[in-house]
Amino acid sequence: MHFFDQVADWFTTSSNWSGAQGIPLLFWHQLELSVTVVFFALLFGGGLGVILGHTGRGGLLAVNAANAFRAVPTLALLTLLAIQPSISLKWNGFLAASIALTALAIPPILTNTYVGMREVDADVRDAAKAMGLTGGQVLRRVEAPLAVPFVMAGVRTAAIEVVATSTLAAYVSYTDLGTYVITGLNTNNSILSFSGAILVAVMAALVAASLGLLTRALTPLPLRRPGRRGLLPARPGLA
Repeated sequence: MHFFDQVADWFTTSSNWSGAQGIPLLFWHQLELSVTVVFFALLFGGGLGVILGHTGRGGLLAVNAANAFRAVPTLALLTLLAIQPSISLKWNGFLAASIALTALAIPPILTNTYVGMREVDADVRDAAKAMGLTGGQVLRRVEAPLAVPFVMAGVRTAAIEVVATSTLAAYVSYTDLGTYVITGLNTNNSILSFSGAILVAVMAALVAASLGLLTRALTPLPLRRPGRRGLLPARPGLA
């Protein structure tokens, strides 16, 4: 219990809640990095997934390539970027961390977006076209709304992975909650590293809960109703 008492003391120490190394500022830095990464991963991975899913061409190759890229360790990629001064020194390590984490976030978003688009019932597409909708209108009004649960599952998976992994950004001098974890490990300060880990877990839980609410808000009403299979097969997203 002595260890947890020390952790509680750390959280109740006023100096840990202010200044350049204070919890609020480092919490904000990690949230800012994570939101930026997920946004660009959704822009590139989600955009590619929508195009491939809508056309049905080249999707499996792209998805398999993206999933294979998951095998690349984020720390290794971050290290390669860190030795490039033009990248590692940009915005105090923000650019290097963003690139490495975006590579981590794209595969689940690309995969789920593609699957969500392809899982839309062909009869629904045909009915929309029979009503006179163009290809672009079918994409915007039919396919995209019905694919939302799959897409958001990928976004949620990517966001949680990014929040957890963004602690590595401290290795390239970016100050976020990972600063507590890395500093604690380097100085054998288990109180500091454990407290930083708790803060990261809290952020991951908040992000997951927020995205869950956003998913429900964006999902078409018929797909929200309990006991209804909706217009998409009731199978989990491939995160």
